[in-house]
Amino acid sequence: MATSIWFWVVFNAFVLVLLAIDLGIFHRKAHEVSLREATAWSIVWIALSLLFAGGIYLYAGARPATEFLTGYLIEKSLSVDNIFVMVLIFSYLGVPARYQHRVLFWGILGALVMRGAFIAVGALLLSTFHWVIYIFGALLVVTGARMALREEQPPDIEGNPLVRLASRFIPMTPRYHGQSFFAIENARRVATPLFLAVLLVEFTDLIFALDSIPAIFGITRDPFLVYTSNVFAILGLRALYFVLAGVVARFHLLRFGLAAILVFVGVKMLIDGFYEIPVFIALAVIATILTVTIVASLVIPKEKWEESRKQRAESRELPRG
Repeated sequence: MATSIWFWVVFNAFVLVLLAIDLGIFHRKAHEVSLREATAWSIVWIALSLLFAGGIYLYAGARPATEFLTGYLIEKSLSVDNIFVMVLIFSYLGVPARYQHRVLFWGILGALVMRGAFIAVGALLLSTFHWVIYIFGALLVVTGARMALREEQPPDIEGNPLVRLASRFIPMTPRYHGQSFFAIENARRVATPLFLAVLLVEFTDLIFALDSIPAIFGITRDPFLVYTSNVFAILGLRALYFVLAGVVARFHLLRFGLAAILVFVGVKMLIDGFYEIPVFIALAVIATILTVTIVASLVIPKEKWEESRKQRAESRELPRG
């Protein structure tokens, strides 16, 4: 599917039109995005993704369509972890609710450019050096294991190296100036907290892209499918943020599901030269893992889970007589 340049031209033109409509018409004026509006937009983005998958099915068949859907599902599920960090960023900087969509819009626009560059480099490496896939697979297995075993801690935003670097070289003001990223104070041009929020959103996506893009390459080697599944997931991230921002903390077991998905895809890449797991089975496995961990998060309250985990830790520390 990646053989024709027109695929890329038409798709990117389509994305630019969608973004222009989004910012120029529906969000031209800063306002607080309601749950109803965010839910409606989430449905629109998911519907567009499914329509695109249907178009792939009609044009190229079931396998490429399934590869797109699997990549989209991986990216969508990993973005939930991304949303949790965005909530902390907005809370730390005190970003007013009516300006959060603007930050996400420009942050995600930059993320699309970065993802495109990452995918181009990844595709070039895989086409030139096939053994790179084993490095990607090993990285995913290690990342998944670390995600499952590490203690859950909120990211240190104040100690973030990007925050320190930006504060050192860019004059900043703690005051907001409407929806502007820069303002004039005391005859000097300064960056507002909204600009810092965009930088942090970009940095967060950069970190998450290091996991998600190799994971999708574990499903398909077609750069067009990797790119389009990423783009559709990222475009829907803004609306998904406003839907899940208030309840994302309830999915406390989801990180174990995401860890299992990364390990599964990593293993799939490591055994690529010996056995190819059918993409239909991969889609079923990933969907099952997500469903189980989401349902378990809702059934088992976080407080009960933490208490049980603490009791297990204490029992292991008891001296044996």
